[in-house]
Amino acid sequence: MLRKTPLAAAWVTIAAAPMAAPLYAQTAPQGASATQAASPATEASSASQTIAQDATLPAVTVTGRSDAAADFQAETSSVGAKVPTALRDIPQAVVVVPKAVLQSQAVSSFSDALRNVPGVTLGAAEGGQIGNNINLRGFTARTDIYLDGFRDRGQYYRDTFNLESIDVLYGPSSLYFGRGSTGGVINQVSKQPNLKPRADVSLQAGTHDRYRTTVDINQPLTDTAAFRINAFGQSLGSTRDEMKNKDFGIAPEVTFGIGTPTQVTLSALIQHNYDQPDYGIPPLNGHPAPVDRKTFYGFTDDRTIQDVQTLNARIEHRFNDMFMLRNQTQFSHYSTEARATNAAAVLTGPLGTSPALSNGNYTTLPLSSLYVRLQGKDRNINDHSVYNTTDFQGKFATGFLKHDMLVGVDLSHETYSNQSFTATTPGLPSNTLAIVPLVNPAYTTRPSNYRQVATNLAESSANGIGLYLNDTISIGENWKWIGGVRWDRYEASINNSINAPRYATQTNYFTSVRTGIVWQPTEWQSYYVSYGTSFNPSLEALTLTNNQQNTPPEKNRSYEIGSKWDLLNGGLSVTQSLFNIEKTNARTQVSTGEYALDGDVRMRGYQLGVAGHITNKWQLFGGYTYMNGTVEKALDGTTGNTLANTPHNMLTLWSTYNFTPNWEFGGGPSYVSSRYAANNNFVKVGGYTRWDVMAAYHQKRYDIQFNVWNMTDKKYYDALIPSDGGRAVPGIGRTFLATVNYRFR
Repeated sequence: MLRKTPLAAAWVTIAAAPMAAPLYAQTAPQGASATQAASPATEASSASQTIAQDATLPAVTVTGRSDAAADFQAETSSVGAKVPTALRDIPQAVVVVPKAVLQSQAVSSFSDALRNVPGVTLGAAEGGQIGNNINLRGFTARTDIYLDGFRDRGQYYRDTFNLESIDVLYGPSSLYFGRGSTGGVINQVSKQPNLKPRADVSLQAGTHDRYRTTVDINQPLTDTAAFRINAFGQSLGSTRDEMKNKDFGIAPEVTFGIGTPTQVTLSALIQHNYDQPDYGIPPLNGHPAPVDRKTFYGFTDDRTIQDVQTLNARIEHRFNDMFMLRNQTQFSHYSTEARATNAAAVLTGPLGTSPALSNGNYTTLPLSSLYVRLQGKDRNINDHSVYNTTDFQGKFATGFLKHDMLVGVDLSHETYSNQSFTATTPGLPSNTLAIVPLVNPAYTTRPSNYRQVATNLAESSANGIGLYLNDTISIGENWKWIGGVRWDRYEASINNSINAPRYATQTNYFTSVRTGIVWQPTEWQSYYVSYGTSFNPSLEALTLTNNQQNTPPEKNRSYEIGSKWDLLNGGLSVTQSLFNIEKTNARTQVSTGEYALDGDVRMRGYQLGVAGHITNKWQLFGGYTYMNGTVEKALDGTTGNTLANTPHNMLTLWSTYNFTPNWEFGGGPSYVSSRYAANNNFVKVGGYTRWDVMAAYHQKRYDIQFNVWNMTDKKYYDALIPSDGGRAVPGIGRTFLATVNYRFR
């Protein structure tokens, strides 16, 4: 039988002949992209190195322009198992955002990339947090972001310059990832060295003083070794006043033993950010204050300086056709020096003694009579982490049952420190830098006579060990049963110099499970039902609210049923699922400073996803989700309310069409319905639809691409912050971008 699979603007016909390849000859290493795994979309030269010597290759016929890097459709994912796994064999919803989609949209920031993922909403900097704050299916995922399978827990603004894809697994998944993952996990998949020489450079310029350049160089060293280096530098303005980011990064990587039984990979990520923090617009009368969306509440010399250093070493050894052993170690250091300002309260007068509005800031006073108290959010944050994973995978048969078993151990050590400060201008209340008009505040540097005082220093550490076992059992040709169990020991402690508790320690033990049944009646159909659990310790993020130190971990469970279809001869993937996530013992505030595990939060919904080709010239990537997140029980007065930052409806769609072999046009909408800033449901942000478009001219050596973000200049609010009544950060206005990509070889 013949199967047709699209490669950008070409059709590849693959004869389904049997292959006598060893077990792992076609398996991409951890962190490799979907196109590096066993996929018809793999670049021929790279695939030839990963397929074993005795493999019999199927016949491949290519017509037209073939460019695997331009394919929106993935066949495998780095999440759903500890090793790359076929999407159709994962009994949970998964979205893989490949670099082809990001390049087509001219997207470079991690947060912008996640707009392609239904169920993801954005939070902004607040309190002791900064960097990418993500909600996934209504639950915070700030500590559920991963880099090549390891927790990337640093508080920094991530870039896509070294990413092959972003893989999102929905639902509780402590079996593979330990603590966290209530709404799911997000894994960044780094680019990998291969044996195909390449040297690419990209230059981008846009309105509002946006400039960016990236470099991607891959150089074979021997017949079995290669070196790759990616780098970027950027200076980005914005449609928001005073917003300016200046960042750069470099990611070198070398792999030895490509195509041999033993493969060793060494890699690093070094990134520096010098950004302007944006704490958004305060609420008024239950909505964001109706001021110009460019309005900035802060000082022109505010800045966030971040440095990231991550080192990774991985060794894989394939014993034979059945068994493989892998060990991977990652060390990371993150530092943040923040001098930031936020609109802490709306006042009814210009004095420090003027009354402050609250609970959504309801008032009948005119905007010209209102003022904003600017509060300092200065802090120095340092994160260190060391992770090690050893796993053993084997494929074997017991009678008529075929097993794909994975057993392993995770070890971790993490430390965290956060030195906070108050910044006060003489004559104003403590930790108040200025009081400015709500409308048209003047933009100045910080007052020269302000006083900064060090306050609490929080220092914490954690040690973890996780033992896991998962087995995928094939029963005949059409059925698979997936079952696994994991045992975790998580020990954490915290010291505060001023705040309570002055010292606290926890040791948590938890057993997580996952099970699912997959029915695949044909090669293009897959149906599944699954169940999974996860847990959230009080010290999960190495921070702690007083009187939570003695509460056991929160527990989460998920039920999901869904289908995955490969339509149009395998060219178009369509997925859908119904899901139910329950946090049955959520921490809720009983009284001031006291907490109990008697809350109940529930998320129910439906999700639809599409990726791939309608024709050999027309590609689609997108999804829709309906989410019904409800506080079922709480002692803080929020029972029956909608979960914060959780819209009922989200839709994203991106489509491109090659009108000629050289000209490509595309675009699509992003829709988000209204949502609340906090669980108290006092502040509501309206829904919006944003349209983006692109046009590109392709040649063998270069591409010229034009993008327009927010083509209709829609006014909308992007990220929400629950503190101070509920602030909202305006989204970017209409922005034009021009990109030139040049390939030297």
